[in-house]
Amino acid sequence: MNISYNWLKEYVDFDLTPEEVAAALTSIGLETGSVEEVQTIKGGLEGLVIGEVLTCEPHPNSDHMHVTTVNLGQGEPVQIVCGAPNVAAGQKVVVATLGTKLYDGDECFTIKKSKLRGVESNGMICAEDEIGIGTDHAGIIVLPENAVPGTPAKEYYNIKSDYVLEVDITPNRADACSHYGVARDLYAYLVQNGKQTTLKRPSVEAFAVDNHDLDIQVTVENTEACPRYAGVTVKGVTVKESPEWLQNKLRLIGLRPINNVVDITNYIVHAFGQPLHCFDADMIKGGEVVVKTMPEGTPFVTLDGVERKLSERDLMICNREEAMCIAGVFGGLNSGSTEATKDVFLESAYFHPTWVRKTARRHGLNTDASFRFERGIDPNSVIYCLKLAALMVKELAGGTISCDIKDVCSADFSDFRVDLPYEKVHALVGKTIPAETIKSIVSSLEMKIVEETSEGLVLDVPPYRVDVQRDCDVIEDILRIYGYNNVEIPSALKSCLTVKGEYDKSNKLQNLIAEQLVGCGFNEILNNSLTRAGYYDGLESYPSKNLVMLMNPLSTDLNAMRQTLLFGGLESIAHNANRKNADLKFFEYGNCYYYHEEKKNPEKALAAYTEDYHLGLWVTGKKVVNSWAHADEDSSVYELKAYVENIFSRVGLQMRDLVVGVQDSDIYAASLAVYTRGGKLLASLGIVSHKILKGFDIDNEVYFADINWKELLKAIRNVKVNYVELTKFPAVKRDLALLIDKKVQFAEIEKIAYETEKKLLKEVSLFDVYEGKNLEAGKKSYAVSFMLQDENATLNDKQIDKIMQKLIKNLETKLDAKLR
Repeated sequence: MNISYNWLKEYVDFDLTPEEVAAALTSIGLETGSVEEVQTIKGGLEGLVIGEVLTCEPHPNSDHMHVTTVNLGQGEPVQIVCGAPNVAAGQKVVVATLGTKLYDGDECFTIKKSKLRGVESNGMICAEDEIGIGTDHAGIIVLPENAVPGTPAKEYYNIKSDYVLEVDITPNRADACSHYGVARDLYAYLVQNGKQTTLKRPSVEAFAVDNHDLDIQVTVENTEACPRYAGVTVKGVTVKESPEWLQNKLRLIGLRPINNVVDITNYIVHAFGQPLHCFDADMIKGGEVVVKTMPEGTPFVTLDGVERKLSERDLMICNREEAMCIAGVFGGLNSGSTEATKDVFLESAYFHPTWVRKTARRHGLNTDASFRFERGIDPNSVIYCLKLAALMVKELAGGTISCDIKDVCSADFSDFRVDLPYEKVHALVGKTIPAETIKSIVSSLEMKIVEETSEGLVLDVPPYRVDVQRDCDVIEDILRIYGYNNVEIPSALKSCLTVKGEYDKSNKLQNLIAEQLVGCGFNEILNNSLTRAGYYDGLESYPSKNLVMLMNPLSTDLNAMRQTLLFGGLESIAHNANRKNADLKFFEYGNCYYYHEEKKNPEKALAAYTEDYHLGLWVTGKKVVNSWAHADEDSSVYELKAYVENIFSRVGLQMRDLVVGVQDSDIYAASLAVYTRGGKLLASLGIVSHKILKGFDIDNEVYFADINWKELLKAIRNVKVNYVELTKFPAVKRDLALLIDKKVQFAEIEKIAYETEKKLLKEVSLFDVYEGKNLEAGKKSYAVSFMLQDENATLNDKQIDKIMQKLIKNLETKLDAKLR
């Protein structure tokens, strides 16, 4: 891509030479292949001077040539033979003197002394197209009376030198496909190298709607392919040649000026990377622009006069009757502005990169617009560039802005949130970069620092950086601005043998459980570790006094570190429920933080602080909804309990080896706790308190489980998963209906059963509970199933009866249970 040195200076202040700018851009990843000094007109009009025709006589041997004498402002007049029909004595003209080089495209020829039909000629009186200032060849250039003979033509036409830098843009750097995009990177380089500089772009505050005389509606039918489309009308324009400054800008980077309106759109795409299209408003039939696809095979004639067959996946800009333009790729034959155009509709849009790329490849078209759209432009500059274009049209072509901006936006173009740990920066770069330097670099690259800790930064990356969405992408940006050459090459290579540590084992299990939960329909969430301290007011399970408070919170909503994952998940549930998505299953891994006043030690600043790693599960809404094969069914706490038990089973823990009991916690309406036999709390689960749900404006029941991941890893440290052959011998089931006290829990029955028969009893399950009439007061009935199996033989009735009698006796003795 060609970048003008002087154009670049309009956006960023610097005093570097063109060669130094090229070196700087190359060092930060925008490789500059060449630096070439150029003029707005090829050759810079060198050797051309202003002359005055003193005499003009017919050529003796030609019926259309004239023999002239021309005053070049220095010495004797020269004789020049001229074939132009409009040459006459007294005219001020442009003369190519002997030795002057004139260019016709890539071809060059030199003016030499010659004889034309036997008469000597010592130069050439030029037409516009012969010196490159226009396209007219009907006659020679006739200058105004005040033109001074002997004045160099380059001074008369104000020809200035510039430098064009050939910058190779890699496919991932869509943000650098413009002068302003390159200026942004150069600005970051200058800031990092201690240079005083500013980054600026033209203001559009002067934009205002003059009237509503030309209101064109916009309808976007395909919002996937066109997430944003904007337009505005300008009425009463005069399409003509662009002013000299605009033509010069375009010529310098290799573009041919066309007319003022088209040149403005070309200027903006190369200035800010936003492709625009200018429609003749009279061609927009029905006064409406419709963005949609057309039926497969629809014929469409493009601007180059070629008829193309459209695909049903080609996005088109249409009026009410027909297609006008292939969106983001190429205009239609009659859609653009001409000298007859009086009213225009300016389009500025964000088209989906994949749609544009496939359409461009399908039709073999590659334009400045498609080049940028298919790489991803800045969706948030759509309106800025539209306003700037409208102001420029009004200034250079006249007219009035005649409707409000129509902005149809169906997507959220928010910043990319990236966590940037300093430790990872140092590890990937291979050098410790000071935190202040890192912050300076990311700020100069227009990344917002959302959160800052001693461990790193949380950044919001602008959406025009489509290539920066992960921490490693940010680190790459930091390194290229910091300077690859500033990272020393080490003189020694250090290596050692490594073995899997606790972190590796934990990470493997996390992924294993995450896959299991996703397979069960869960979605993983990631909430902020910062939370609102007010959530913990009045709680006994998580007292406010144990909160780790922030000294400089961003707001009261983020003024403390979380003690539990619960509230972050409830925020996510409320957010989804408010958007008609109430049937949810979430899980989250994350740290929880605690402060213990009694452990405070002046000599050990961190003694009072602890953190634990937890896994949280949330279930709410319908378990089954709108199924033809199953009636709607609500989720339940028993469903959540099954997910928790399956997690324990997946890591090698059997529920028979754990202790389950009722928990008294004010975050739950009812809950259970799961302990190791040594008394360590592994998990709690239950129905979230209605009081807490009310605070989040959640109407449905929410079931929450909190698993202490660190304690779980400790509990399975010595657990080995053994694989055994499936037994060939059948299992036997026996059912008992037990009349027991209401206070007795099934867990107690299960515990006694496994203690009674440790070898052959494989499973104990509860399949019915009855409370009501025909039972003694304070009693309930449990129907319990016991599965017995011997891996080495078939059980006989005698063995089974012996086990069951022993089991019944123990239940009667320890629980005062009776058979019904």
